[in-house]
Amino acid sequence: MRALHYESDEQLLIEAAQRDPSRFGELYEANFEKVYAFIVRRVRDRDVAQDLTAEVFHQALANLRRFEWRGLPFCAWLYRIAANAITDRWKREGKEVPADDLEEPSGEDGTEQRAILFQMVDSLPDDQRLVIIRRFVDQRSIRDIALELHRSEGAIKQLQFRALQTLRTLVRSTHG
Repeated sequence: MRALHYESDEQLLIEAAQRDPSRFGELYEANFEKVYAFIVRRVRDRDVAQDLTAEVFHQALANLRRFEWRGLPFCAWLYRIAANAITDRWKREGKEVPADDLEEPSGEDGTEQRAILFQMVDSLPDDQRLVIIRRFVDQRSIRDIALELHRSEGAIKQLQFRALQTLRTLVRSTHG
């Protein structure tokens, strides 16, 4: 029997938290480190990063009922909230907002690009898709993934290599 698909698990967790806000803690735990890392790389001040991270999760909880599942990782929505929170903080402090520093595109083009990328990842064979999600979305180590999937580290590296090769080919064919 195959384990639930990563996106399905996350979607179920989001829906549960939308029905019962006390379940939001699971989303918080699953995404805290990624959001904090996203923010701290940009503000380079631990105290400010902690404040902004708390603000992001507070806003996410307050707006969770309005969140609509579109197949993108929940963390993409959190990154958008974080980018906006950073921009707002810089504006309040009278600092110039460095456009390149927010990295996660927030406009329609960025959303569309992410959607295309996630569709490409979704088109990968199950084992390759799972390795890419665990490695780059969940930021797990090769060793952790190997243990989870009951495979050797070499097999995981090979799956990652093939998946990235396929994604490169898809991106080249899509963008000329």
